[in-house]
Amino acid sequence: MKAVIHIIINICRLLLAGTFIFSGYVKAIDPLGTQYKINDYLAAVHLAGIVPDWITLTASIGISALEFSLGIFLLFAIQRRLTSKLVLGFMGVMTFITLWIAIENPVKDCGCFGDAIQLSNTQTLLKNIVLLISAGVVAYRPLMMLRFVSKSNQWIVTNYTLVFIVVSSVICLYNLPMFDFRPYHIGADIRKGMEIPKDAPQPKYETTFIMSKGGVTKEFTLDNYPDSTWTFVDSKTVQTEAGYVPPIHDFSIQDIATGEDFTKQILARKGYTFLLISPHLEQADDSNFGGIDRIYEYAKQEKIHFCALQPATKKLSNGGKTLRERSIRFTEPTKLH
Repeated sequence: MKAVIHIIINICRLLLAGTFIFSGYVKAIDPLGTQYKINDYLAAVHLAGIVPDWITLTASIGISALEFSLGIFLLFAIQRRLTSKLVLGFMGVMTFITLWIAIENPVKDCGCFGDAIQLSNTQTLLKNIVLLISAGVVAYRPLMMLRFVSKSNQWIVTNYTLVFIVVSSVICLYNLPMFDFRPYHIGADIRKGMEIPKDAPQPKYETTFIMSKGGVTKEFTLDNYPDSTWTFVDSKTVQTEAGYVPPIHDFSIQDIATGEDFTKQILARKGYTFLLISPHLEQADDSNFGGIDRIYEYAKQEKIHFCALQPATKKLSNGGKTLRERSIRFTEPTKLH
């Protein structure tokens, strides 16, 4: 019997370790993506814009590092009593959060595995229940976890793990993720990412009709639509099931002034296309415009398509000056041949 318990505890330990390591790492190498997900949660509890960005970014790196480190500590059975208690507490909090999102549905994706694996809120809750039970099993008899390193060498694994995961996050904060699972990763075909398969599930809607008769008002559906003695008052349509959503579903290039869409035109062009993207135009630094001008002149000389993009919600101005007035001679999309 003792041997069976020993096997079960170590199976649970390895399941937790593998999940924590993978989950922590894929979030650590995309710290901004994890920060965006934290902001989604804050928006759900009406705290959007209240918590400073530096706090959410620090939380992004910290949570990822904690999760990854706990996974490594479980794998190598480091500080077994403390680690098992921390994992049990962590899973308790996460299970409570996923129970909330499964019931209230404040966010569509919990972000547990970043962009690598996307689970529904119900799937996430079931996954966390399994992990919570496993954490409870491990915490019950933590000393039954087999050591993979000697007790005297545990500090080496501990220090290396913490340095590795924090440095990885910092590097990926200023560069692309080491392993990019995002829809717009290098080499991704944007046009294919926007396609919807012919046999893809379609969204389903339900229409409710509000009818009245003899001073009585009731709601009906198409299945029990009443006879002509009832008078139509109003109707409402709600989506009951979401259809297939392509990996890239929010990519659009439009002229701010006219609203004309150039997405297909630009994506269909052969050869190189240079896109200067300015997500925060109000923070633009004049000292960089000389370099941008040189890139434009090079693109013009080599007959490479070049245009500037910014979020549709932003106005094409900064300090009262448009991009063109700041001496950047951008080629308009309509003039790209």
